[in-house]
Amino acid sequence: MTALTASPTALDRLGRLRGRNNEGVLLGIIVLLLLVILVVSPGTLSVAMAADIARSAIVNMALALGLLLIIISGGVDVSFTAIAIFAGYGTVVALQALGIDSALFAFALAIAVGAALGILNAILIAGFRLQTLIATLGTQGIIRGTLLVAFGSTYISTLPPQLTAVGDARFSLGGGASLAVLAVPVVLIAVVLGFVLKKTMFGRSVYAIGGSAESARRAGIRVGRVQTLIFVLAGALSGFAGMVHVALAGHASPFELVGTELTVIAAVVIGGAADTGGRGTVQGVALGVILLALIQNSLVRLGVPGFWHTVVVGFVILIGVAVQALSRRSRQRRAAILEGSMN
Repeated sequence: MTALTASPTALDRLGRLRGRNNEGVLLGIIVLLLLVILVVSPGTLSVAMAADIARSAIVNMALALGLLLIIISGGVDVSFTAIAIFAGYGTVVALQALGIDSALFAFALAIAVGAALGILNAILIAGFRLQTLIATLGTQGIIRGTLLVAFGSTYISTLPPQLTAVGDARFSLGGGASLAVLAVPVVLIAVVLGFVLKKTMFGRSVYAIGGSAESARRAGIRVGRVQTLIFVLAGALSGFAGMVHVALAGHASPFELVGTELTVIAAVVIGGAADTGGRGTVQGVALGVILLALIQNSLVRLGVPGFWHTVVVGFVILIGVAVQALSRRSRQRRAAILEGSMN
């Protein structure tokens, strides 16, 4: 009896340390990687390096937050970068055509455009019940093609002054390092989304649909309505991310962002969001984004060619999916052992 009591307690402690979605493991990997960098190149770790990593993670974090909602609900989206650049580039073109110089209006318009494009995905997925991967593959092509047809392919090197000022705004981190002010709204959105997923009926519905859409429907959840809201929110977050990218870059090009889906998906997957749906947290995604930014930053500093970065990201996705699969098997095995001991 004592052995049976002690064993679950030890497992519970290990589970709390590891985290519900292996966040503890991910944090441990980040710490281990930092220790390796410290040993290999002691002078590399600095406030400036931390600022570089944070700077490179801002846009990916904004994109990953919208994608997280979709993956938790059991879907996969590949159109979010097309939505982002459509909203960002299209907004700059509209501002120049209308002669408007307002950063607030720019972000509001980009978010609205992203939400509107999210409705297109919602109609196909919630309305016609198409598979998310197939539907978003189609909408990615439609959105990207429409962007080039409607707005052209001109590289815009000069943004409206207020938008440039927002993109250039920094706050000091000490040691001569600084971070973009636009990191602040991204962090605030992450905090709000984390609260929504944990504490609201909508958040619980997202997890329930990811676990089993049919079971959620039988439980009284309006699956179609929730899915529509998910894709509208994801589109709005993509539009916001597209505007953040444009402001930070200081220019607008219709050929950017699309093609970076793999990195964002990798961050969400290794952050603990199950590819089968029903699992995932904002904390895990943040750690996933930071880990990938740390890896890519280290590869750049080591002079590794850019094409190897994609290879590394691919391996990271495979490792993340494998860890999730092993974790699921471990939980199922532990549940079977405990059920057998009770019987």
